[in-house]
Amino acid sequence: MIIDPDLPFIDRILAGEQNAYAELIGRHKSYAYTIAFKILQNRPEAEEAAQDSFIKAYQNLKTFNREARFSTWLYRIVFNTSISYKRKNNKVFQSIENTVVVYTQEGEGLLEKTDKTKYLNLAMAKLNEADRTALSLFYLDEFSLDEIAAITGMQANTVKVRIHRARQRLADELKVILNHEALTL
Repeated sequence: MIIDPDLPFIDRILAGEQNAYAELIGRHKSYAYTIAFKILQNRPEAEEAAQDSFIKAYQNLKTFNREARFSTWLYRIVFNTSISYKRKNNKVFQSIENTVVVYTQEGEGLLEKTDKTKYLNLAMAKLNEADRTALSLFYLDEFSLDEIAAITGMQANTVKVRIHRARQRLADELKVILNHEALTL
């Protein structure tokens, strides 16, 4: 059986102690926002999706299955809410006039790291939403395969295969973007 450190908070909330929910939110708001932002790529929308997720979780707290971790259940709600937001606002255009280009003269190491990050982000943007999310949750947020499976609703083996194939697609996109210079990254 899983020992969930959030269960005492849930018991207090269900007993009518509203302040306990604020504490529970404080424990999970950073990850909830991170998941929402990875999917939506927009800070205000990610904040709104995370906030709506906490409201949904509060409203459905009585249905929480105590055999799973609360965090996994909550992150699944955040994931689904963020996907719904993304579908609603599927087309977002950015005017070229509003684009800010920042140039700074810094050390070669930092510039090289910035270039790597830029090209990696470009390649990630070309991946489909499910691949991008799986890679972000696994490599950036360091969730386990089982946790990602619970968040996304896929089987752990399916997640493992998706991450493997997404890495291959990412490498292919980097090769296209960098004209086969991706191997030096």
